[in-house]
Amino acid sequence: MLGLLLYVTFLEVPFAKMGQAFRDWRFLSTALVVNFILVPVVVFVLSRIVAADQVLLVGVLFVLLTPCVDYVITFTGLAGGAKDRLLAAAPILMLGQMILLPAYLWLIVGPEFIQAVDLAPFVDAFLLIIALPLAVAGLTQLAAVRTRTGHFVQNVASTAMVPLMMLTLIVVVASQVYGVGLQLGMLLLVIPLYILFAAVMIPIGAAAGRIAGLDTRGRRAIVFTGATRNSLIVLPLVLALPAAFDLAPLVVVTQTLVELVIMVVFVRLIPRLLPTRPPQPAAA
Repeated sequence: MLGLLLYVTFLEVPFAKMGQAFRDWRFLSTALVVNFILVPVVVFVLSRIVAADQVLLVGVLFVLLTPCVDYVITFTGLAGGAKDRLLAAAPILMLGQMILLPAYLWLIVGPEFIQAVDLAPFVDAFLLIIALPLAVAGLTQLAAVRTRTGHFVQNVASTAMVPLMMLTLIVVVASQVYGVGLQLGMLLLVIPLYILFAAVMIPIGAAAGRIAGLDTRGRRAIVFTGATRNSLIVLPLVLALPAAFDLAPLVVVTQTLVELVIMVVFVRLIPRLLPTRPPQPAAA
């Protein structure tokens, strides 16, 4: 289910338009600074809430340190943000988080965690559930440009995003809940943490966009990319953790459920907090 979901997710990432992101260097650099410098600082501070429990800590770090590259674009568009610029930056954000996530885990959790985890399941999960769907999605995009069949397949697969996401969430929760039934109360600790993270990222994203001199649409997009996380794409990696971390997948899934509610609120809230200024009248 995760492989299928990530396939249709990667179909929305415009790999052929990666060069466009570099042309809008001001927006791209702001998105990179927010996601890979400011967010890790915020996450480190907030993660102290669950720092005493390594399982909760690892789950929180996996999900909050990775910026979303899929449905954030839809919600950004609904809020009047620059979804086109965020779409062009998505491949770079995806690459950046895959490179930097191990470094963040090493710095925050410690080298002992990295050394204690068997890398083989991670490699298998990455190749089969992330790299393979990514490659097939790239080939589908290429075929969609050149053939009617490829275009048809891409359109059909894209419409499957929502039902696949819901079914995946059901399957993941059902597969994990039995073994951690007595620990579900611990998940209550991470819910306010996720809400607080989203709330903190509003002024941080807005300030970063203003300092960078972005227009209103760009600032709204920066707020969304800073607050929205990549839970479903990191989920295969969390599922590959040792049995001692069997609560971590539910920590990630909980973030998805909380975030979807937050995004609905953001669609109404962010345009009010970052209104479009009316044009100034010309001087007489």
